[in-house]
Order: sequence, then C-alpha cells, then structure tokens
Amino acid sequence: MRNLKFIDLFCGIGGFRIAVETVCQERHITATCVFSSDIDPDSQQTYEANFGDRPHGDITKIRESDIPDHDILFGGFPCQAFSIIGDRKGFEDTRGTLFFDIARILKEKRPSTFVLENVKQLKTHNNGATLARIIETLTEIGYHVDYRVLNALSFGLPQKRERIFIVGFREPRCFFWPSSSLPMKPLSDILENDVSEYYYASEKIRKSRLKSRDGKRTLPGPTIWHENKGGNVSALPYSCALRAGASYNYLLVNGERRLTEREMFRLQGFPDNYKIPVGYSAARKLAGNSVPVPCVSAVFRSVLDALASPVISRTRPAQHNLFEMPVS
Repeated sequence: MRNLKFIDLFCGIGGFRIAVETVCQERHITATCVFSSDIDPDSQQTYEANFGDRPHGDITKIRESDIPDHDILFGGFPCQAFSIIGDRKGFEDTRGTLFFDIARILKEKRPSTFVLENVKQLKTHNNGATLARIIETLTEIGYHVDYRVLNALSFGLPQKRERIFIVGFREPRCFFWPSSSLPMKPLSDILENDVSEYYYASEKIRKSRLKSRDGKRTLPGPTIWHENKGGNVSALPYSCALRAGASYNYLLVNGERRLTEREMFRLQGFPDNYKIPVGYSAARKLAGNSVPVPCVSAVFRSVLDALASPVISRTRPAQHNLFEMPVS
C-alpha cells in the first residue's frame, strides 16, 4: 500500500495523525487524511494550527455516507465514561455511546483496518461486559479483532500511561502486537530550563509536599512528585499519567512547580515544532486527553506489516496472533 487514505475521529490534537504521517514518511508511503472530527473548539483550533485543516464538529450529526472513502480508520473515542477518574458509567454515559458512531462508519465505509484507543479501565469496566460488547459489535460488522493494553513507559516516554488499543482487519491477517525495549527518555530531556515563576506552586503547597516526603528516599536527578487521591506523594523519575481534569498541583517537578505546556506535550511524544496556540488551562486539558504518539507509531507499524502480508487462508491451521476467525 503506497497511497493510504485515513480518517481521524475524535482527533483531539492529532496524536494519531502525527504518528501516521511520521511512520508513512519512514516507509515512503503517501498518507492523506481525508476527514477529521472533534467537537472541542480548543482541539479544533490546535489541530488546524498544526495540520492546516479544521476538524468537523459533532460526529453524531454527520451521516456516515458523507464521510470520504478511506483505507484506515483511527479513533481515540472519548474515555471519560470508562476512566477510573470518572464515574465509570460506560454506555450509560452519552460519551460512551460514541463508540457506536465508529461502528456505523465502519459498517458503511468498510475500510481495510482500524485502530482504536481508550483508557485501560475499558478492559475491566462492568466486569468486562463493556469491552465484550464492543468486540461483539466490531465482529458482527465483519472485522477480525484483537486488543492489548500498552504502556507509554515501554515505548520510551517518561510517563506511566496505560492505554488499551483495539485493532481490526476486514480480512484475516498475520498481526503481531509491538513489543518495545526502548530506553526511557530521561526527564532531563523533557524538562525546560529557566521556567517562569508562574508555574511554581505556592510556598504552602511546597512545604506540604516536603513534609509528606520527610524521611523517604530521594532519587538522584529530577523527579515528578505525584499526589494521589489518598494524599500519598510519590517522587519518581517519570510522570504518572497526565489527566485532563486533575488538580493543578497533582504533578509537581521536584515537588516545586507544575509542568509547562511544552513539557506536557513532550511527555505525550509531540515534537517541539508542534504549535500550542491555546492558554495553559486548555493546554493541560488537551495534553491530558491526548494519545501517546510513540505507542500509536508502534501499533501502526505492526498494522502496516500485517497489511503487507498475504491474507490468511481459513484452511490454514490456527497459529498465535493470526486473525483467522472473528473474536466472539
């Protein structure tokens, strides 16, 4: 496949698109985004500033027949309905039902493959019934489906961010999930120098963090201090998962200051030439909702490898990682 058309649903700030365009450039493939969609105005503004086209709005208002034909569908569908931070209402939440907009587009347009992403809690939500319903729906449409939870830490980013990826092929293919032993990029490569006083927490908060760490071992080099819901503070050489709606001070560099906009985007794998046209609050939200780019890149490379392989005959013996039969 030397010319690839894709759509970017719930595109946010374009983490999927950066990964796709970068990998396609590596492999000398022409990649064209023929449709993108996100309802959030800050996401639309940021996406347009970086890619030159403004995403369409509410996907529920767009007919599937009006979406251009494409080879691959990418979709980081809203995760709040399944997140451990939210109420975990799943399909009872209107955001949870947006998965079915992906399903209706897949059913109508029949792309060769798709890659979806969500929080890892989707795997266990409602004792696994929610994910089972998603897999069942995708299988009924006619796709061969598999999923796996990947951690950004395993793909070089200094951020513990576990996300579930769901991959499907219209025809059975030999697909192998990526494994990575990439060394973690040190925090010193992420953090900026000469940071403005604006980012520093109040003296009261800094003293509180120091008190919580009193008597505990301090690691060499920069650390990010994370205060969890129980008030416990950890100091690690990597960041805990960025969150869109968390307290301004739940992550503090060396227990002193908040992450800058550029640092948050670096933690998600965005290049330094990526434009951030919005203010601090909006940037926190956008970074917290984004996908880790290196994880997408790794999955997409595996998808391209699978698409380049022959279609698997249904008469062949079953082997590990072969999408021979739809998952039930």
